[in-house]
Amino acid sequence: MTAPIETDVVIIGAGPVGLFAVFELGLWDLKCHVIDILDKVGGQCAELYPEKPIYDVPGFATVTGQGLVENLMEQIAPFGAQFHLNQMVSKLEQQSDDRFLIETDAGTRFLCKTVFIAAGGGSFQPKRPPIPGIEAFETKSVFYSVRRMEDFRDHDILIVGGGDSALDWTLNLQPFAKSLTLIHRRDAFRGAQDSVNKMRALVDAGHMVLKIGQVTELIGSDGQLEAATVKTAEGSADMTCTRLLPFFGLTMKLGPVADWGLNLNENLIPVDTEKFQTSQPGIYAIGDINTYPGKLKLILSGFHEAALAAHAAKKAANPDERVVFQYTTSSSSLQKKLGII
Repeated sequence: MTAPIETDVVIIGAGPVGLFAVFELGLWDLKCHVIDILDKVGGQCAELYPEKPIYDVPGFATVTGQGLVENLMEQIAPFGAQFHLNQMVSKLEQQSDDRFLIETDAGTRFLCKTVFIAAGGGSFQPKRPPIPGIEAFETKSVFYSVRRMEDFRDHDILIVGGGDSALDWTLNLQPFAKSLTLIHRRDAFRGAQDSVNKMRALVDAGHMVLKIGQVTELIGSDGQLEAATVKTAEGSADMTCTRLLPFFGLTMKLGPVADWGLNLNENLIPVDTEKFQTSQPGIYAIGDINTYPGKLKLILSGFHEAALAAHAAKKAANPDERVVFQYTTSSSSLQKKLGII
């Protein structure tokens, strides 16, 4: 087993609040690694409403979800946070030296002084399609995300769905596949029009197949797919398939957070309003996953919580050091950190 990555802070959740925490922690010289179950940063903003306008973020009369994420990524760039995407935290344990050992379902391990939980309503979990017996094939030949495209090389791939994820992976995996079929229940797609156009061009060129219908049965043994039964308007037929990627959207679940020994209240984490610390010293919860009297589930509230939690984390990490609060508008040392001077 490889040695764990040592860092000051591990942030669980790469949504807007988790990203802004990188900025606030960076101002205090605390280095961060960020973990998220999705394959890109941005949380709900990027996954659920990237083009939806948001009207209550200070300083923006209107900004899209994706636009906000892009601005935050630019803002935190000077601090060099490292991102570990497509991973979910599966274990969190405090060590004898009071640091926390964190492990993800991909086997990545961390040792850190402080943990920030910024996981929104919990972790995004893929919705399982209503196909009998699909559980037996999961993680072996049925996957809900793509971690390495190379793992799909020379396979007969079926992708099911009509949103951006289905279309994006159709376009990305087609060059790797022995064959690729996209299946959607109707001949209209929710994804970006440019992606739809590129997909239809591949179909017209004979490089992939588009089927209007749904998968009703999986055929194979020992977790390995051999074929899938596809029902269309013309009837049902078996299609050769060694890899299935269903993209039926995401649902929010608290996930492994529930097993970390923290006090919970209706699947939310109670915190104080001075530090936004949980019942476990050294673990802070910010954003929609926390609860306290008067809590408002707003992005701007999460930004406020991130700032106070970062200040508390600095004090906890350096208890013998005098922590001097400074303003970015007037502090030359902070401006140097930001690369302004």
